[in-house]
Amino acid sequence: MANISKDIGVLAVLAKRMVEERLPKALELKERVDRGEVLNDLDIAFLERVFADAKDLGPIIDKDARARDVAGRMISLYKEIMNKALENENAKKGS
Repeated sequence: MANISKDIGVLAVLAKRMVEERLPKALELKERVDRGEVLNDLDIAFLERVFADAKDLGPIIDKDARARDVAGRMISLYKEIMNKALENENAKKGS
């Protein structure tokens, strides 16, 4: 029972962080790369931190279908950002 309560607490903290920090930052990055901009070192560090956290929290997220769905959507958004940023970087080098 204690593990369930702890997992719920962790999921609540993750949800709060996603709504208040990670999603707004991801949407800002998405807007920038959609305008043709490239990512800077801080942006890349943010994405690396997100993926490291996702790896560490995988077992907890896997236990909850809603958390799994949200995590999957966020990962798709981050992947879209990275792909577009790479495309922009390659275009910049080719100019």
